[in-house]
Amino acid sequence: MTAQTVKRVLAIGAHPDDLELQCAGTLAKFARMGVAISMAIATDGSAGHMLIPPKELAEIRHGEAQEAAQCIGAELYWMGYADEMIQDDVATRLSVAEVIRKARPDLILTHNPDDYHPDHRTVSRLVFAASFMSGLPNIRTESPFHPGVQPLYYYDSVGGIGFQPTEYVDISETFAIKHEMLAKHKSQAKWLLDHDHVDILASLELSAKQRGAQCSAGLAEGFRPEFVFPRLRAYRLLP
Repeated sequence: MTAQTVKRVLAIGAHPDDLELQCAGTLAKFARMGVAISMAIATDGSAGHMLIPPKELAEIRHGEAQEAAQCIGAELYWMGYADEMIQDDVATRLSVAEVIRKARPDLILTHNPDDYHPDHRTVSRLVFAASFMSGLPNIRTESPFHPGVQPLYYYDSVGGIGFQPTEYVDISETFAIKHEMLAKHKSQAKWLLDHDHVDILASLELSAKQRGAQCSAGLAEGFRPEFVFPRLRAYRLLP
């Protein structure tokens, strides 16, 4: 069995642009295969600028996220939690479970639990818990339960630091789409240049080449599945 057994994929990121940075090449490859793609963004990105105030910035970043999702025909779920303030609590778990129930994925992608940003770590924990909860009929949200416990894959850390992939996806043919999607996030590109002295568009290819060199591909993205019962499958899920 192959990734063709996957019909619906949900990728969940903490901030607008996280998914574009870490797994958009894979999402684009899935989309080319006819897989339905959902992209969920947990926070509004309102803290990420030197000059634009939070409310205005959140609106800008929502628009940028919509434009990026449209590049691959993905459905966008904008959760709208305050940037830097998301918590792993009951209400937020239920909110994430509701997104999973709406998207009804066969595969979920999210942050490495040990990534550098507190929001990334929190979202990773939330997704682990909520993806289990979403299959329980007695846990009530607006949408009906999504049966089973879906496979969960973690995408790369920013810069690849502290993350050892166990599976790779060759994105040589979809890298241009990944670049196009990230380029929609103009406000974040400026923020990272001003705040962290990082040119994200320039570094995008470097990261893809690094992972590509590890798996004998031109350009690649790296992933690691959550190795726990009952999420594992006896066939490849990634494209």
